[in-house]
Amino acid sequence: MRSHAPRRTVRTAALLAAPVLALSLAACSQDPNSIAAQAKSGNRQGYVSGDGTVEQIPAAKRNKPVALSGTTLDGASWSVAGQAGKVVVLNVWASWCPPCEKEAPELKKSAEAVAAAAKPVVFMGINTRDNPSSGKATAKRQGIPYPSLDDQDGQLILALQGKAPTPPVTLVLDPKGRIAARVLGEVTSSTLDGLVDDVLAEK
Repeated sequence: MRSHAPRRTVRTAALLAAPVLALSLAACSQDPNSIAAQAKSGNRQGYVSGDGTVEQIPAAKRNKPVALSGTTLDGASWSVAGQAGKVVVLNVWASWCPPCEKEAPELKKSAEAVAAAAKPVVFMGINTRDNPSSGKATAKRQGIPYPSLDDQDGQLILALQGKAPTPPVTLVLDPKGRIAARVLGEVTSSTLDGLVDDVLAEK
């Protein structure tokens, strides 16, 4: 009898542990903070942004000019075509995007440096899938010195040739309006300054 007691103990412990394990797995699968659960709920808190990967495109391999035009959050008309001859920096962002919040001071720093140096560079934001009021309030709070296009329905980013899957994304367009560089995810001022200067230096 003694020889069988340990087996019964192990078997009993296993049977008792099974419901606990099942409950733990169920709790994990129902975690409201998981990306899967948030995707099902329709909110954007759990989206995955880029990792800051930098892509530079040689002039000979660039696509056609970006055909982007729209209205800023302040109601002014704007287009890439209207910036011919200048390097254009486009930053896709949203007030609900934490990485966008984090990179805002870096973009501000770069935009102010460009303005101070009188470089032929234009900065424009694209406030995508956002409430315009939230976008305006966020940009004002962050002290962003350049305007942003209103892209409530996400249609404007379709003009970016598949280069802006989710915010934040920063694109640098050459003077012909072609995409010359991209940062997928948060950008730093040092990285952006280098990309802009590289395009400005092109012959």
